[in-house]
Amino acid sequence: MTAPAHQPSPMMIQYLGLKAGVPDCLLFYRMGDFYELFFADAAAAAATLDIALTARGEHDGKPIPMCGVPVHSHEVYLQRLIKGGHRVAIAEQIEDPKAAKARGGKSVVARAIVRIVTPGTLTEAALLDARASNWLAAVAPGAPKAGAGVGLAWCDVSTGVFRTLTCTADGLAAELARIGATEVIAPEGWHEVPATPRPAHDFDSAGGEARLKAQFGVATLDGFGRFTRPELAAAGALLAYLDTTGAGRVPLLLPPQPAPTEGWMAIDAATRASLELTRSVGGSRTGSLLDCIDLTVTGSGGRLLADDLAGPLTDPAAVNARLDAVGWFVEEGIARTRAREALKACPDIERALSRLALGRGGPRDLANIRDGLALATALKTALVAHGQLGLPPLIEATLAGIGAHGNDIDRLRTALVAEPPIETAKGGYIAPRYDAALDELRGTGADGRRLVAALESRLRASTGVATLRIRHNNVLGYHIEVAARAADPLMRAESGFTHRQTLAGVVRFGSPELHDLGIRISQAGDHALAAEAAHFEELREGLLARASVISGTAQALARLDVCSGLAEIAGRDGWVRPIVDDSCAFLIEAGRHPVVDAATRAARQPFVANDCDLSEDRRLWLVTGPNMAGKSTFLRQNALLAVLAQAGAWVPARSAHIGIVDRLFSRVGASDDLAAGRSTFMVEMVETAAILSQSTRSSLVILDEVGRGTSTYDGLAIAWAVLEAVHDKLGCRCLFATHYHELTRLSERLKGLALATVRVREWQGELVFLHEVVPGAADRSYGLAVARLAGLPAPVIARAKEVLGRLEAQRDKTGGLAAALTDLPLFAAAPAPPPRDGLRDALAGVAPDTLSPRAALDLIYELKRLAGE
Repeated sequence: MTAPAHQPSPMMIQYLGLKAGVPDCLLFYRMGDFYELFFADAAAAAATLDIALTARGEHDGKPIPMCGVPVHSHEVYLQRLIKGGHRVAIAEQIEDPKAAKARGGKSVVARAIVRIVTPGTLTEAALLDARASNWLAAVAPGAPKAGAGVGLAWCDVSTGVFRTLTCTADGLAAELARIGATEVIAPEGWHEVPATPRPAHDFDSAGGEARLKAQFGVATLDGFGRFTRPELAAAGALLAYLDTTGAGRVPLLLPPQPAPTEGWMAIDAATRASLELTRSVGGSRTGSLLDCIDLTVTGSGGRLLADDLAGPLTDPAAVNARLDAVGWFVEEGIARTRAREALKACPDIERALSRLALGRGGPRDLANIRDGLALATALKTALVAHGQLGLPPLIEATLAGIGAHGNDIDRLRTALVAEPPIETAKGGYIAPRYDAALDELRGTGADGRRLVAALESRLRASTGVATLRIRHNNVLGYHIEVAARAADPLMRAESGFTHRQTLAGVVRFGSPELHDLGIRISQAGDHALAAEAAHFEELREGLLARASVISGTAQALARLDVCSGLAEIAGRDGWVRPIVDDSCAFLIEAGRHPVVDAATRAARQPFVANDCDLSEDRRLWLVTGPNMAGKSTFLRQNALLAVLAQAGAWVPARSAHIGIVDRLFSRVGASDDLAAGRSTFMVEMVETAAILSQSTRSSLVILDEVGRGTSTYDGLAIAWAVLEAVHDKLGCRCLFATHYHELTRLSERLKGLALATVRVREWQGELVFLHEVVPGAADRSYGLAVARLAGLPAPVIARAKEVLGRLEAQRDKTGGLAAALTDLPLFAAAPAPPPRDGLRDALAGVAPDTLSPRAALDLIYELKRLAGE
């Protein structure tokens, strides 16, 4: 007879039911003080977290893999899992274990998934970078017809900022690179960008419009702006995703702001990586331009500066408004110092408000908003007083964004203790005298110890048991405990005591008076906690009702922080205000690379400043010089100055005049893309092709060593053609660095081409880099000298010198490749290939010494036929 199959336990049935709803997530299953994981989830989590994998019971006759993390410290483990590429669903106990026990049988505590944690939906301070936005983006492809755009919506759940945009399919990657989304969602089956797949019906524009109206309680979206159908589809999908991950609780979001299709400098992902705008090559913030210039003192200011740097403006009026604001803080040193001191003490209002909206906040968040609003009000008053003679328009508008919060501040100051706890569980955050009834309940609870001590004293006197004690634990509550040898008198029915438990050496009892006192104390404590929770909810709802005003104040503080921080670095390091207009000028005097300059300054080493003039008659610079001489630094330096200027920052230079750059391209450095099956040279050509197809006359292009990834002749030919195309077809401002000295011949024929080189000197056989960019061309590449500096063995250097001498001698005999190229007309049609000569082709394949007499005779007849005889 076959044994019956082992039936899963009620708990395992519950777990499997919850897991079925989130198959793509690791499931944190709450069991008491731990979140447990089972089966494949446990194995994956244990590997990522490097914790022990154990087993619990059996399922289908096999041990169940299991691991767990403590609830009180789960955020640390959650962060590691998210960084490891996992999504985590959290199943909490949604009823009191006592209720499950009361149902009897094998009832298990009811549980439900209360949240799905993904990279783009984090709100906990411990899981977020305080100085970086955490964007979640949704992409909605437009209808498959000509001219249909792609809808893009993105939000930061931790701050409530919500934006939308319509872009072209070709421009999507650049927009996502600008936003820097932590997580992207897109319809299932759409693979244009790496994304979390979501059901296609979530991306319906009509449904999206309905979701937006319901979310913000409006009958029409006209008050928020004009949205395209793809934008509505993307925004609706974003809300649907947040509803799913929040288990029905959508975070606090500000009304969506439709962004213009233009308005900021277009910078593709490759250029951002090359210039290390917000992340260094290694992927960290350290070493980036953002890290170098970030002197903000608040998390919100740091986030705003990163956004400004990611999307430099292309409207000269908007750029100059920012430059005016920075300039005011540069000139008003006292105001700058006071503002920065005040801002240093300002909590992160935006993220505290978001946590409260999601039900994940606590009393400390209320206090942070209280203190932040008070600081904002005081700072506004001080700056207005300091600017009585006039404030720049942006500063004036920013201060106007700090609303009137007197009632909120007074209410929170009255209601909360000065330093409330993080959690609500143990109470103690509502201030004394705020609620008389609460004070009374607290009095009862506080008097409990005294009342218990008094009862204990009376019971000792009435029983004559000097060792009698009143104890408390979570199982029995308040109880009387006596030594076993003294328990007999209390066991008698007439004693009035009730036997509750006998242990080794002690016996425990209850009494009517102690029972009543215990109830009074317990109820007073419970009622006090409930009263505090009610006040917390009331205060929370009051703030959420004014969320938009409070968020406006937080954003105003961030802008003041950015402006004063940029002024601080300008004053400290001698940066200057750039002239930014709608011309095509690009004139830099004594410009410095901001990151390299900071590093050399820290090392007490000088930085060699250089000029750059890309005027109309010299808009294309051909820069030559050896490796390590500083060509790449010079190229990147000028691109970074354009980014800084249009982001609204002053720049490290003696002077700067920069006409608006609409698109910035930087192809400096080389790497392969193995995931996409692209070699280094293929990546270089793809990026170069994008530059040639997307640049305009107002663009700035930085090109370094085009063609170096292939053979010498192929590479030179490509570089030659690209240089001509940039000059004749694009007409944009461009810095073109190369080792192909033959290209310098083009300066005789391209009127907008100027030659520049990085100076070096040889001293006693050693190469000295001067890092100075001057007019002219390098006389040679100095490759062997650099190889010697790199430590190449002397015999190898010697042999290379011998080979180089022979190659150069051969080149001189033929007149050199450049001489052959000199006669090439610019962009002339390729000459037609010569007609095929069948007779010569036939002879070319003949090896006379191998021919037999018969084969030789046949060949003669064949040649006569080809000759037409």
